[in-house]
Amino acid sequence: MAVLATAAGLTAGLWMLPILMGMMGYMKYDELNPESHPRSKRSLDTEYDFIIVGGGSAGSVLANRLTEISQWKVLLLEAGQDENEVSDVPAVAAYLQMSNMDWQYKTEPQPTACLGLVDGRCNWPRGKVLGGSSVLNYMLYVRGNRRDYDSWEEMGNPGWGYDSLLNYFKKSEDNRNPYIANTDYHSTGGYLTVQEAPWRTPLATAFVEAGMEMGYENRDGNGEYQTGFMIAQGTIRRGSRCSAAKAFLRPVRNRPNLHIAMGAHVSKILIDGKIARGVEFIRNGKPQRVRATREVIVSAGAINTPQLLMLSGIGPAKHLHEMGIPVVQNAPVGENLQDHIAFGGLVFLVDKPISMMQSRYENLNSVIQYAMYGAGPLTILGGVEGLAWVNTKYANSSDDFPDIEFHFVAGSASSDGGRQVKKVHGISDRVYNEMLKPIQYKDTWSVLPMILRPYSKGYLRLKSTNPFHKILIYPNYMTDERDAKILVEGTKIAIAMSQTQAFQRFNSRLNPNRMPGCKHLEPWSDAYWDCAVR
Repeated sequence: MAVLATAAGLTAGLWMLPILMGMMGYMKYDELNPESHPRSKRSLDTEYDFIIVGGGSAGSVLANRLTEISQWKVLLLEAGQDENEVSDVPAVAAYLQMSNMDWQYKTEPQPTACLGLVDGRCNWPRGKVLGGSSVLNYMLYVRGNRRDYDSWEEMGNPGWGYDSLLNYFKKSEDNRNPYIANTDYHSTGGYLTVQEAPWRTPLATAFVEAGMEMGYENRDGNGEYQTGFMIAQGTIRRGSRCSAAKAFLRPVRNRPNLHIAMGAHVSKILIDGKIARGVEFIRNGKPQRVRATREVIVSAGAINTPQLLMLSGIGPAKHLHEMGIPVVQNAPVGENLQDHIAFGGLVFLVDKPISMMQSRYENLNSVIQYAMYGAGPLTILGGVEGLAWVNTKYANSSDDFPDIEFHFVAGSASSDGGRQVKKVHGISDRVYNEMLKPIQYKDTWSVLPMILRPYSKGYLRLKSTNPFHKILIYPNYMTDERDAKILVEGTKIAIAMSQTQAFQRFNSRLNPNRMPGCKHLEPWSDAYWDCAVR
């Protein structure tokens, strides 16, 4: 029974949030500041050239680029509201999840995974806020592997190869680490700021050194090769989160041809024959309609986009008939759902006070360092300090196509005494009390092995025709046994990493408290880990 997560966040206490908001608000009062927030337009036109549904990572870029053509009028519809000064603080990422900025999705229970979480359901945080999930996530800047892009192009998608897309990665990027920015794979001057966190623990350095001891390179995983260990790069600017909205919308917020409507929940695409003509949305409790003369662009994310398409009659005909929705187009919408599941149960203790323990950094000095100088422990990317891409025995190490990614965290879900990380990751009381509570407030570090190309495929289904009802998520994690085998091998590599000299100088050792539900199996055997990762 596993604790499953994509990253583990170590956070500052709630007491400091009003102070942070006050200090950051005072320092950013200038309305002419290019980072000032966009305003939600109250009165909308009846017609636009383009309507963009969803103001997240994709929608923000689209709104920026389309409004470069001054004669095109663009409407950006976002169901959530704007981000705030607290969401800017990298280390408090965990406090944003399960908040009103989060759609708060949960997977449906399944017998093969999420078994150590509340009700057997994994939390799926998705951003309900201008900037989308780039406001909630852990800011890790990871482009992906060259071969993934090249394979998309080979499937018949011209322009999606890595060499073509590299130009766009560089165009968007403003990399502020000179040793990275001055390479052929990075650039400066773009809208999206990328840099390493300006503060790190000694454990971050140990992580990279451990990888080198194991024969891996210390390299930029977004560069020529991916396989290797690195200090994490993040979408941060001067120590603060650089969301897609901050990067791409705030600088163009005063363009007269861009209208942004927040609190606008799109309920249906208006389709005439086979052509999208506009959308219907709910705002302030009232239904409204607006038409598009050129295109309706749906960029509402991996969950909301399929839901909206199916509500509009585009999806599997059988399912739409079951829901009583007239079929506009029979299409496999909601199928082929793939998620990069990670194992969050690997925690290691150390003997020195060097980890991101909440009580250690919950102080006014940390707040002042962050607010005044964009420095200090509050700049850590949700607690994640290092990234690595490694090869299990199921991958060909000569291909630079690793099958496991490591997220290295200078702490664990026990570092805050179960106050917040336990909640946002949905860890059950049984798992926390038996496995993590005995080591809470002790110095720890964690590594999360994450499978990069899962074989298991899930699907989405409508719960009802009510657009405010959450869609049903069936991820089917590890229904293909190959995924569990790869994750077990990734776990064993992580344990081997803990035994390197780099980590042993801190007397790193695996948490001796075993996973509930797996204690009947031989400790640390493949059978035990196969149980634990689930």
